[in-house]
Amino acid sequence: MSINVEQAIIHAIIQDSDGQLSCRLRPQPLLNGEAVEAMLDELHQTYTTKPGKGFGYFGISGEDGEANPKFMQALTEYRDGELGFVEFSGLAGKLLQEELSKYDFSQGGYLLLACYTHMTSDYLYVSLLNAKSSMTVLDDMELSQNTHLDLKDVQLAARIDLTEWQADEGSRKYISFIRGRAGRKVADFFLDFMGCVEGVNTKAQNKQLMNAVEDFVSSSELTKDERQQCREKVFNYCTERCDVGADIEIKDLADELADSGMESFYDFAKGGEYELEDEFPGDKPTLRQLKKFSGTGGGVTLSFDGAHLGERVMYDPISDTILIKGVPANLKDQLDRRLKGGQ
Repeated sequence: MSINVEQAIIHAIIQDSDGQLSCRLRPQPLLNGEAVEAMLDELHQTYTTKPGKGFGYFGISGEDGEANPKFMQALTEYRDGELGFVEFSGLAGKLLQEELSKYDFSQGGYLLLACYTHMTSDYLYVSLLNAKSSMTVLDDMELSQNTHLDLKDVQLAARIDLTEWQADEGSRKYISFIRGRAGRKVADFFLDFMGCVEGVNTKAQNKQLMNAVEDFVSSSELTKDERQQCREKVFNYCTERCDVGADIEIKDLADELADSGMESFYDFAKGGEYELEDEFPGDKPTLRQLKKFSGTGGGVTLSFDGAHLGERVMYDPISDTILIKGVPANLKDQLDRRLKGGQ
């Protein structure tokens, strides 16, 4: 196991026939240690590698709109030993029920709260899980229908880095959350019940990092191969950090580049108009642009490795054309067949 679970509990948000929500609270933490460890280890791994997460912090009512402070207050009391875990989780369940009651689309679910340690950080994982029906074949070959928690497709989840929250009051990224399929607004009610306000714009920070890297290699006396090596080194460093759920650290990245003979990136990045934080979460889809060019429009989709620009792929901005040398075999076969058929 990669994590050490301290406490975990599940409460049910139930909708009756009239559409009214109620919260059925479990009176004690989950007891099956092995099952809990296995479930949370799977959720931790899935959550850590989930792309496109948002980041935020506990808002202050008045300064950050109408941020509800009740969840943060209850969590503070739990961490200070004034509330037990079951009491804290019960308050959280009631807060979620109250928030869900404001919306017509809610059907309830199972609220999971878990405190665990990974590496040197303490976390609180908060998720609203759905239940799915499935069929099982019994020993006598009869079919039996049962219900299980859907751990593969979690859409409403957040994780609070308790260590960072208590060590750095000014941090704006100690809460991470999954963005819904249709964007942030899908999860608004889930963040509102915790009083979470979006802080660091991860995509914007990663885009600015790429701009800084491109400007850095352009202004350096590097060969084309050295420039591409620089981009790949940045990409590899950043994706490795993403894979372990760690932040990109500009100073650390600059040291990596300096080891390869590319000095002064830190001063370049922090001295420009990039507005980069010293540390911020990585965003893999944005970072891929360091290695690949891709675009879609007007019925055309094109993607190629950055190393091919100027060699196999020629771009002429004046005539707005791209020439590709060495058409991929599978594409060439399709094109040849179409030409033989008279298009």
